[in-house]
Amino acid sequence: MCILSHYSTIRSGAILSGADRNQPDTPLWLVAVRAAESKKATEIKVLDLTGVTSFTDCFVVCTGANARQIQAITEEIGLKLKEHGEFPISMEGYNQAEWVLVDYGDFLVHIFSPRSRAYYDLERLWRNARNVEIPAA
Repeated sequence: MCILSHYSTIRSGAILSGADRNQPDTPLWLVAVRAAESKKATEIKVLDLTGVTSFTDCFVVCTGANARQIQAITEEIGLKLKEHGEFPISMEGYNQAEWVLVDYGDFLVHIFSPRSRAYYDLERLWRNARNVEIPAA
């Protein structure tokens, strides 16, 4: 449901805003992106992993400036996705807040500190994934 069923709709401009208004056609990864934006996450990227791996469709990757912001981003994403009836399968790293990984099945959310983002460099590791253009809010 992440990229496959919604990407062409997003690219055509049909979904440019409204992720926070419970529109049923808003892809859940975009809800996560908008929630991260609302908490001032930086370097937000969406990687389309369809055809690259079988365990998920995409990654939402972003950076928080410090532990408190990373936790706030994580909580806001969880709250907004809960409003859409989506709950995490698992979460790792929340207490340490260096790299929080939240598994939503069809997509994974990675929230990094600047140091951890540079160290793990998921974009390089998953360089075969396509970068998804995030529609303007």
